[in-house]
Amino acid sequence: MTNPPPLTGLPVTAVTCLEDRALVERTVRVELAEGVQKLRLGPVTALAVDHSLRAELRTALGTAALAELGTELGTAAPAELGTAPGTALQAELPPAAAETDGPRVLETRLVRAWTRPAPAPPGAGDSELRHRVHALEAEERELSGQEQRLAARLALLAQLAADLLREIGEGAGHGETETARWTRELDRVDGERETHGERLRACRARLRAVEQELAQARAVLDRTEQEPAELTAHVELTVAAGAAGPAELTVSHLTPCALWRPAYRATLSGGSLQLETDAVVWQRTGEDWAGVRLVLSTARSTLAAEPPQLVPDVLSLRERTAEERRTVEVELREEAVQTTGPAAGPTDGLPAEGLPGVDDGGEVQVLTAPDPATVAGDGRPHRVPLGSFSTGASSEYVCAPELSPLVSRVVRFRSAAEHPLLAGPVDLVLESGFAGRGELPFTAPGARAELSFGSSDGYRVVRETEESRATTGLTQRTVVTRTVRLHLSRFSGPQERDEQLVTVHERVPVSEVSSVEVRLRKELCAPAPDELDADGICRWSVPLPPGGRRTVTLAYEISATAKVTGL
Repeated sequence: MTNPPPLTGLPVTAVTCLEDRALVERTVRVELAEGVQKLRLGPVTALAVDHSLRAELRTALGTAALAELGTELGTAAPAELGTAPGTALQAELPPAAAETDGPRVLETRLVRAWTRPAPAPPGAGDSELRHRVHALEAEERELSGQEQRLAARLALLAQLAADLLREIGEGAGHGETETARWTRELDRVDGERETHGERLRACRARLRAVEQELAQARAVLDRTEQEPAELTAHVELTVAAGAAGPAELTVSHLTPCALWRPAYRATLSGGSLQLETDAVVWQRTGEDWAGVRLVLSTARSTLAAEPPQLVPDVLSLRERTAEERRTVEVELREEAVQTTGPAAGPTDGLPAEGLPGVDDGGEVQVLTAPDPATVAGDGRPHRVPLGSFSTGASSEYVCAPELSPLVSRVVRFRSAAEHPLLAGPVDLVLESGFAGRGELPFTAPGARAELSFGSSDGYRVVRETEESRATTGLTQRTVVTRTVRLHLSRFSGPQERDEQLVTVHERVPVSEVSSVEVRLRKELCAPAPDELDADGICRWSVPLPPGGRRTVTLAYEISATAKVTGL
């Protein structure tokens, strides 16, 4: 039986990280002999997907042969860990490659095996490491007993010194003068205490050293003799070369347990905003990515689109009852206004709950890290810088008292990035330091976006509502009048002298039926809203001087016919 060829290292050189997996590319320079030969390369991660394995050979003249196993990227099925090692997948070569004299990849396969850690050197009955642990445990027990005995002896000597001093005091009180004996006894006790104290300190120092060495020996023993076998993998290639010489081999495959999400850092300084774009990468593939060329993609390679199941949709007609003809049922409900740009309402600046999913606006985006990246395979998040830009920004204080009593600072800017800004969390930084965390929605290049830099403690908003209900005599219409009062106040220090504008948002119901009418009572509003959009959002720009107070009043009425119920 011939010995297998030696294992050649196959480092990771490039990674394309997808939303829930990664395409790993490995490149190595090999020396080929003339004829057919077998190459063993690795180790590689055992999570590699067999059907996505792909190998390519290039020589200095540029001739290459390609072996592609399985389907294209995006349709490969995940590999089963139970695949029998040594299963060969025959590669099909194009006719043009078969006719050339360059190197050709004839066969490529991924071999997995359970590998146990190398045991410690054997001894008479047990390993030397186990004997060492046993000896350290015995020494630890002996030192612990010695420490207890020395501590007890010191306690007795302390009690003896106290009794001797009490005897001296009592003797001196009775007129006894045995100076020589008292001095001799005190010197003897002090000498004993000093001697045993030094022995106790040396014993404790040795005990701590033995405990540390024992902990290290036990950890090594657990790793070498009690750790279960590890699943390892390597790549085997069968290569045919027309002539001996060097060649560049590239192997690529898919692997799970790797993902990425975008993250940002926004620094506001005066009227300028600097936005730094990072990629947060996690991977636990069993190997580290050191100095790799990192590409981030939003492609969902395994997202399968299936047409919906067609089921019968039966429509039936019936006559309305007399009660249904006489009445119209209405109800008040909350509706979220969906927009394609920045949010219509103010944000409260609360931190985002973790990283959101990759939102690319429906079009696949590919981002490349400008510098080589290193991502450890520990499953922890690693930030990789992608780029940054600075742009002008405008800020204002915004509040929506119906949603929150806080006044938030909202910064608006125009994206100066060459690529879309994907949705992700943003670390907010002011001139004074870190201010919190917000969330950036998907923003196209050149589009406007806004960020909330948290609430301000210098403002307070109190909201009061009143409601009156009346019925007209002739038409029997129900009229509901609602009055909303917003009390704004500003707390400022002696150094603040400028007037500050606060944008206040309040909403008015919008009717969807002709039987119910909503009308803004401008004569009762103080002041009248600066703007009222089609969604019923009223907007005021309220100037507040340092220490100032303002009250904003909004009044509207809802009138409905006698047939309307539920109002």
